[in-house]
Amino acid sequence: MVRSSRGFKTGTRRKLKKSIKNKFKPKSTIQEFKPKDEVIINQNPSFHKGMPHPRFKGISGRVIKKTGNSYLIEISNKNKSKLIVSRPEHLKRVVNKI
Repeated sequence: MVRSSRGFKTGTRRKLKKSIKNKFKPKSTIQEFKPKDEVIINQNPSFHKGMPHPRFKGISGRVIKKTGNSYLIEISNKNKSKLIVSRPEHLKRVVNKI
């Protein structure tokens, strides 16, 4: 038998499913973030370009800088800090209610 491949999107049938209610909204592609903004990584399955790895879904981080059309985001994963490159359609701004 042939071994099955273990690619980038393996096992994400339910994670990256999008309901019919959530259609394409251009607002998500043109949103801008400033350095030190808090964002949540939430992949949009409509856009394959600039999608972070599905293991980072729902993790919040801080925008470091803008690189081209994408943003560099710093997250803390256990005791390490990691840098993730993501496009704005896969990010959501955190609203702090005080």
